[in-house]
Amino acid sequence: MKRITVFTDGGARGNPGPAGAGAVIFDENDSVLKEVSKFLGRQTNNFAEYEAVILGLQTLKKVLGKKKLKEYKVEVKLDSELVAEQLSGSYQIKEASLIPQFIKIHNMRISDFPNISFTHIPRSENKKADRLANEAMDKKGETKKLKL
Repeated sequence: MKRITVFTDGGARGNPGPAGAGAVIFDENDSVLKEVSKFLGRQTNNFAEYEAVILGLQTLKKVLGKKKLKEYKVEVKLDSELVAEQLSGSYQIKEASLIPQFIKIHNMRISDFPNISFTHIPRSENKKADRLANEAMDKKGETKKLKL
């Protein structure tokens, strides 16, 4: 089975405050397929982390197409232990505002990503996605999509 890795990061300045999300998608050869970022308005860090996962998965679906996705093992790497563990089923969701995002990702797993996993990584291993999230916060509304 082919492999895709999606690095995601979300952040907010002030928590809540101006928030952004970023995602970098790598193919099985560790080549960048796509980078994407999005300004999220005034949100919390945890909300932004979930939105980064959603942004990364939606972008991957656009890049590969729904049919082709089923041929891939997708690993989402993020530096939020809370979100990674909630999506993996190890932590319960105590913040009610995150439940709709969790459900959205759960539904995406069922319909489009049958072979997906979520891995917590150190922040030092997530610099590209972190840069994109910060750029989104800096630009406050401009969306950046690059094909490298």
